[in-house]
Amino acid sequence: MQNVVIARTYRFVPPRFSPFWWRIIQWYLPTHLRKSFGITSWQCIGAERLAASLNAGSGVLLASNHCRPCDPMVLGLLSREVGRPFHTMASWHLFMQSRAQSFLLPRIGGFSVYREGLDRESLKCATRILADARFPLVIFPEGFVTRNNDRLMNLMDGIAFLARAAAKQRAGSPLPGKVAVHPVFVRYFFEGRLEAAIAPVLREIEARLSWQPQSHLPLCDRIVKAGHALLALKEMEYFGATQSGEVRERLAHLLDHLLKPLEQEWTGGRREPDPMTRIKRLRTAILPEMVHGELDEGESARRWRQLADLYLAQQLHCYSGDYLAGQPTPERLLETVERYEEDLTDTARSHPPIHAVISVGEAIEAAPTRDRSADGDPISNELRRRLELMLEESKIRRRA
Repeated sequence: MQNVVIARTYRFVPPRFSPFWWRIIQWYLPTHLRKSFGITSWQCIGAERLAASLNAGSGVLLASNHCRPCDPMVLGLLSREVGRPFHTMASWHLFMQSRAQSFLLPRIGGFSVYREGLDRESLKCATRILADARFPLVIFPEGFVTRNNDRLMNLMDGIAFLARAAAKQRAGSPLPGKVAVHPVFVRYFFEGRLEAAIAPVLREIEARLSWQPQSHLPLCDRIVKAGHALLALKEMEYFGATQSGEVRERLAHLLDHLLKPLEQEWTGGRREPDPMTRIKRLRTAILPEMVHGELDEGESARRWRQLADLYLAQQLHCYSGDYLAGQPTPERLLETVERYEEDLTDTARSHPPIHAVISVGEAIEAAPTRDRSADGDPISNELRRRLELMLEESKIRRRA
């Protein structure tokens, strides 16, 4: 389980932007992306739309999909393109990984958000950044790394709230410009020899299963077979036997089996409509007493097991059951194997060469107030519509 939950008292980490460190990181960024994530080339599309909003003096919020851990750094390439530093809202656990990371993140524009509770300081900071309109603000509204470049998960509602709050502040100030929300879609294209790249990972996974290498199978069938085995192992762990039915149904059944008992204990049986909202609400309920050190060793261990179950539920949520149906692209095959490896070992090796395309959509102007007569939040609805359209356009770009 990756260390995404920190049982320590949260302290907001504000941005401490340093032009010196930003220039150093920008200089080293292409090398870091190549060595650590296999990103060997990139292209920015629609950067002139972002530049136009910046030149108009608008506060800019960049709302991007989040399919790979390197997405914040890849958006740094867009920062290079427009010649403007970005501020980024990042989960607090990222500031706890190492001294170097905790030092650098604030100095290149990062600030923390506490996902296990209401973080008023982070919201105030984000609103102030947008209202001041000095640097664009980057937020990943899916809320976590999905490893799904061809799917868009549910978006958090906070984007629209922040944009309106900042628009309200700007409406009462003499500053020019408004608040603009730009959808950003990052698409990754694998440009190497797929089987040579992922066969070593598959052999290691098969060895963990005590299998002989399944190299006699077509590559897609080999990946699907490994996935079925990994799901069956989790079913054996939690149900005592493998389950029947389509993979999609089995995934949903296991996810509910993990969450329902916890919801009965911690939220009075209340069930949110989206799995990630369910998971977040449960973490928020389980964690506070752990942070305050109010539990004995046995109860603390029990809650850590519950948090591990929530982490597994988040992993299951990322599998659709039909991602490899039909004729899957090389990127879908690669993502699936990377997800297997990350779920098993907490890390996934890089597979160069990968080409990144960063597309910036037209601005969505944020009004200071919400239209209550609309069906749903207008900003959130329009953001999702445009991101989905950009996703489909990126598929056409691959076929072209």
